[in-house]
Amino acid sequence: MTARQEALWAVLLWPCLLSTSFLLECTDQDQVIHPYCLSISQDKLLDRVMQHVELIFRVSEESCSLFEDIFVPFPLRLQRNQEAYACFTKAIPIPNSIGEVQQMSDKWLLHSVLMLVQSWIEPLVYLQTTLDHYDGAPEMLLNKTKWMSDKLISLEHGVVVLIKKMLNEGLLTTSFSDQGLFRYDMQTDMVESVMRDYILLSCFKKDSHKMAVFLKLLKCRHTDNANCA
Repeated sequence: MTARQEALWAVLLWPCLLSTSFLLECTDQDQVIHPYCLSISQDKLLDRVMQHVELIFRVSEESCSLFEDIFVPFPLRLQRNQEAYACFTKAIPIPNSIGEVQQMSDKWLLHSVLMLVQSWIEPLVYLQTTLDHYDGAPEMLLNKTKWMSDKLISLEHGVVVLIKKMLNEGLLTTSFSDQGLFRYDMQTDMVESVMRDYILLSCFKKDSHKMAVFLKLLKCRHTDNANCA
């Protein structure tokens, strides 16, 4: 890993890994309220995180389709794949090709999921705010966005617990400050605002699918490693 990648990893991960000091040792009864506890078995923790991510992905698909149908004219949809609308998480050093992903270690897979989760917390909070200013934004879309934002914070905790459980990693100390990857300009016209939010939803859908793929590969390695290709 290059020095630049190490620096970026440290910037992205330290707020999450600091929360390991608040990890819970739960009884069976407590697990109803706190689904991610150190006392839960590793396999069950991984299954819960996987289910959590898959559910977030499904809701992100629904939200993106709903937003597209209501606010995005067809000509604007065709612009989505232009370089100018690249996902901000493209800057995160995570492989995209299948071959490269299969070569990732368990540690890389888990920390890549954590980086993606943390990188989307602020944008989803922002998205809730900007959607409130849309005329005719359906309550269903607002509720789905709020749900994803809340669940992402819970997922962050779940991934941190899973890292602690599977990798036995605790606090990560760093001298780097978090500069953030997500930038937005509130002074934009309506078309630009719609495209910005459309790209955010589209990119979140892609990244939540990527998280699901990483976790499925991780699960496969720990159950049927010979057939994970």
